[in-house]
Amino acid sequence: MADPMAMRRAVAGYVEGVHRAYLQQATTFPPAVQGRLPLLSAGRLTVAAVGARNLHILATTEGLGPPRGQEVEVPGSAEGLEWVVRFYDPVVVPALGLIDESDGPASEKVRAALGISTVVYHVVTQPGSGLSPHHAGHVGSGLASAHSAAARDFERLRDRARGREALVDEMEGAAVAGLPRAQVLLARAIRPHDAAVGEAVDAALRPGATPDPDAVRKVLLASFIQEPA
Repeated sequence: MADPMAMRRAVAGYVEGVHRAYLQQATTFPPAVQGRLPLLSAGRLTVAAVGARNLHILATTEGLGPPRGQEVEVPGSAEGLEWVVRFYDPVVVPALGLIDESDGPASEKVRAALGISTVVYHVVTQPGSGLSPHHAGHVGSGLASAHSAAARDFERLRDRARGREALVDEMEGAAVAGLPRAQVLLARAIRPHDAAVGEAVDAALRPGATPDPDAVRKVLLASFIQEPA
């Protein structure tokens, strides 16, 4: 059986590696884009490391209360960013033991078991090689690039969706909070009569589908770009 303390140190080191890579990638963006990046604008984060069949690592700005019983937390910081890693398994949260991941990661069920509704990021990996510094660096830089692309898209949407800037702000807030269905529904509200947007939204919200808010946002932005002058 793996040493629990060694595993916690490995996970804490992985989280730090993700955050340092994110911060390094962020320095390549303009200052205003950096200021809108979810990880940099979130303030102090709580990172839940959740052991189900898979290892879920999810960052949230929500408070999880003080550690109780067998809960363990490890603080971390890098270049002004502060976080604490909290560790959960079925012993600490029995509901995790009821989650079936035989067909793949059950991310929404993991969040529900912890009562977390908003996330800055949610990574699913495996112990061992999945926690390597190389993997952490790849994940961190990828997250920063994805977040910066979203920030630029929302800026372009605000410029084009005149009179609906408040809805774009709500959609960006939902993106920062990690609420995919809210983003999709707001895309329809921003562009209610566009056929392409409607098809993308309907597909994303189809029963059993996994919403891809980034894809829907791209369709929404394209609908404005393609609009006749």
